[in-house]
Amino acid sequence: EQPIYSTRAHVFQIDPNTKKNWVPTSKHAVTVSYFYDSTRNVYRIISLDGSKAIINSTITPNMTFTKTSQKFGQWADSRANTVYGLGFSSEHHLSKFAEKFQEFKEAARLAKEKSQEKMELTSTPSQESAGGDIQSPLTPESINGTDDERATPEVTQNSEPRAEPTQNALPFTHSSTISKHWEAELATLKGNNAKLTAALLESTANVKQWKQQLAAYQEEAERLHKRVTELECVSSQANAVHTHKTELNQTIQELESTLKKKEEEIEGLKQEIENARELQAQRDSLTQKLQEVEIRNKDLEGQLSDLEQRLEKSQNEQEAFRNNLKTLLEILDGKIFELTELRDNLAKLIECS
Repeated sequence: EQPIYSTRAHVFQIDPNTKKNWVPTSKHAVTVSYFYDSTRNVYRIISLDGSKAIINSTITPNMTFTKTSQKFGQWADSRANTVYGLGFSSEHHLSKFAEKFQEFKEAARLAKEKSQEKMELTSTPSQESAGGDIQSPLTPESINGTDDERATPEVTQNSEPRAEPTQNALPFTHSSTISKHWEAELATLKGNNAKLTAALLESTANVKQWKQQLAAYQEEAERLHKRVTELECVSSQANAVHTHKTELNQTIQELESTLKKKEEEIEGLKQEIENARELQAQRDSLTQKLQEVEIRNKDLEGQLSDLEQRLEKSQNEQEAFRNNLKTLLEILDGKIFELTELRDNLAKLIECS
């Protein structure tokens, strides 16, 4: 067995008691791989947690992988009597695993059908003759023989097993039914043999007629060959003309090839011109926008200069106002000092009086 696709996922199994809850079989994400057994022609899903196999599921045509969420999928394995679940790290990994499951499921179905067809052709039950001997198998001689000959298929003892245990060969007790089926097949083959014999006779007659026609064609060809030889002798310039014609044809082909290349170059130049026009239109549009932005910038610079002048004027006015306030405060302080001295003098006069 060889791994053909691998991914990583968290592995779960359905609880055998409740059949509803999921039981994790791995503590962390493990590798889940598809394997192909070329000897048995089967596909399996295998996952190991250390040395323990937590998934060992053989893919059969009746299995279905179901996406239950964006990152979780499950499938039922009737042979293991359980349901496996896988939790992926992303929706992409889930979709990829589902695609591979469908692909290998289809391959398993085709392998099963081929195995069944092979078993139907090689593993047919035996039919005993009247004296107890086994009759000879179907051969080309028995098929092409007379109507009095009979043949039955021989017993294939070392036949390959079926893909499913329920699809084994029919038991020996049903051999008479199978023998009748093969006798009917043999009668059909003999009828086809008679038709082929008639067709062979007709083909033989046609071959004789074709031989006569071939002889007549050969005589005509010899006559034409002689005629051509005579014409070549009469016209010694035929070869030169033919050679010149060949050279002209080659020259014409070369010119056509050159013309085709030139046309391709012209188409390329046209495309470049169209691209250049588009670029020019874009450049013009950007230039116009740039001019508009420059005009707008000039307006904003004028407004900014005006605002700066107003700000400077306002600052000057504030400075003058502060100076006036300082002057008033100094005068006020002087007046307050004089009033204080006056009060003290009045108080002294009152005390003296």
